[in-house]
Amino acid sequence: MTKLSSHEVTILLIQLSVMLMMGRLFAEAVRKIKQPAVIGEILAGIILGPTILGMINPDFFHSLFPVGSSSLVLDGFVQVAVVMLLFIAGLEVELHIVLQQGRQVIYTSTLGLIIPFAMGFFFTYFFPLFFDSNAEQQHLAYSFFMGTAMAITALPVIARILMDLDIFKSRMGMLVISSAIITDLIGWLIFSVVLGMIGKDQNMLIWNTVMLTVGFTVIMLTLGRGLINRGLPWVNQKLTWPGGLLSLSLATCFLAAAFTKYIGIHAIFGAFIVGVALSDSEHFNKRAKEIAHQFINNIFAPLFFVSIGLKVNFMDNFDPTLTLVIIAIAFTGKIIGSGLGTRLGGYTWRESMAVAFGMNARGAMEIILGLIALENGLINERVFVSLVIMALVTSMSSGPLMKWMLRK
Repeated sequence: MTKLSSHEVTILLIQLSVMLMMGRLFAEAVRKIKQPAVIGEILAGIILGPTILGMINPDFFHSLFPVGSSSLVLDGFVQVAVVMLLFIAGLEVELHIVLQQGRQVIYTSTLGLIIPFAMGFFFTYFFPLFFDSNAEQQHLAYSFFMGTAMAITALPVIARILMDLDIFKSRMGMLVISSAIITDLIGWLIFSVVLGMIGKDQNMLIWNTVMLTVGFTVIMLTLGRGLINRGLPWVNQKLTWPGGLLSLSLATCFLAAAFTKYIGIHAIFGAFIVGVALSDSEHFNKRAKEIAHQFINNIFAPLFFVSIGLKVNFMDNFDPTLTLVIIAIAFTGKIIGSGLGTRLGGYTWRESMAVAFGMNARGAMEIILGLIALENGLINERVFVSLVIMALVTSMSSGPLMKWMLRK
């Protein structure tokens, strides 16, 4: 039986310690300038990775992050972190809020999804060489991915921006959150199908994967949601709180993640849907959600976001032209789509633009999307770097632009 040597265990523990410390220091630094913590954590990874440390002192970098068993275990930590991140992202989704918004949320979410998706798909499909797409990368799946990347939002980032502006519970804030919920649900479903199209270790045919994905989503958000809500009172009464509730919730999350991984889509989708199913339950209260958020956001999330900088040399793979084009497509598609949809829903043009700027935040979800595509060979490092920069730019600009529009 293969096991880690004493030296490899030591290296792994040092890696985790350095990543957590650097991630925390830089997260606190960017929070001082009112930016999301994820930006600081990614910057910490870029400094620790081949872009900075690997260039300044390559020997020290390779001794700190060697290729071997310890790197495989670290990658396992990162994979678990991604699954847990999507679980708490699902906990942010409150389906009853969507039902309260009526036709406004239908217009905003539909156009806010269709127009950026169409722009991302169109440019990638008809200009494949510019976006480094070719037959070997399964061009149709690549185009679907870029469409999804342009359409999806970052629900946790958007929620934080609305809270900072003190409009989270307002009519406009609820519209932005509701539209982001629908966009993310459909976006992740599309991306799951894309992963099924490119899966190298598929256990079943793609159409079976699609049907099982849709069936799993519908069952979990209807029957599964009801069963969970009925079972949680027993969990809270019979088991120690909050340990019993959190451990069983995460156990369900991992089980659903394993199922979606088995049917040919990524494990994160199962975790996300379980989070959504739990989110509306009155028995999974705000305090339990806060404990889960604190545990995952402060321990596992930094490991994931710091690891991004360890995987790619951002300096060698930075293409300014490609990055500017992707940023332009992202801004144009989301602002036109969400702004027009909000305007059709009866809001003023100024309110519509504020909603559009709020919906433009990509952040963590976009980066997770890009990293999974990179790991599956769908995109190369050049495109990945451009997507990460686009996610950071949209996250950093969304709050100030929304604030500026509302102030005017």
